[in-house]
This record gives sequence, structure tokens and C-alpha cells, in this order.
Amino acid sequence: GIMKVYALTLAATLTAGAALAGAVAPADVVFNEDGAIVASLSGVAGNPAEGAKVMTNRGLGNCVACHEVSALSDAPFHGNVGPSLDGVGDRWSAAELRSIIVNAKVMYEGTVMPSFYRVSGFTRPGDGYTGKAATEIAPLLTAQQVEDVVAFLGTLKE
Repeated sequence: GIMKVYALTLAATLTAGAALAGAVAPADVVFNEDGAIVASLSGVAGNPAEGAKVMTNRGLGNCVACHEVSALSDAPFHGNVGPSLDGVGDRWSAAELRSIIVNAKVMYEGTVMPSFYRVSGFTRPGDGYTGKAATEIAPLLTAQQVEDVVAFLGTLKE
């Protein structure tokens, strides 16, 4: 009856909470002395297929708006603001790629690349039409989406 449904709901809630609890919060991300992020942000292996979706989805990473990626040639309108990502899996380690996605300014001070897993230290638009600063700022990508993109980029070999 009701108790069984409640117990199942509680179990599902706790399981979801545990999965989220495994993620490193944006403020807790650790860069090493080289500016790389060695530890996974989510603790779960990245999925290259999901990473490819993030890279081409305008509501998510939309990496192809600025980077050419031959492997994603099905997605239209690749940009040339940033360097081509072809072969990037040979040029950078996973830790370096993760850092560049989280906050490219750590490695490239003058870059215009957005910080995809950062919630402080920059100006963000306020809450719509209220004239007040945004109360809760979410990162542009989740920890797992960052890991998925890192996994996809790791497949891009020369």
C-alpha cells in the first residue's frame, strides 16, 4: 500500500541524491600546478556518444559554434573562432581537456571560450526582467556532461 510506495519513492530519491553527491561542485574543482584537473568531476566514466550530443546541442555545449570537428560533420555551421578539435585527443590529456572545458582561462588567460563548469568570479545576466542579480547560478554543463565531452574529445585522434 502507501508505505511500500513511500519506501520505493524514498529509495529512488536517496539513490538519485547519492549519484548527485558524487559530483564535484564547481567551487570545489581542483586544478593541479599545470592547470589540469586530474580527477573526474562525476566519478562516472564519460560517454563519448553523449559528449558528441553536448558538443552539437545549442542548449548545451554547442562547441561546434566555435570549433570545427570533422567527426561531427553532420552538425551544420562549424565555427572557426577556436582551433579545430581534430586530433585533440592526441594533443591533450583527459585532465587537460577537462580543465579547458571547466574554465579555459586557467590555461589560456585571454580566451573568449566560456567556462562550462564555473559559477563564480564573472558577471552573469540577472533574473529575467527583475533587475536583480541572478539568485542561483547553475553551471552551463553538469559534471557528467563535462566528462562525456572529455570522453568524446579523447576519441579524436590524428
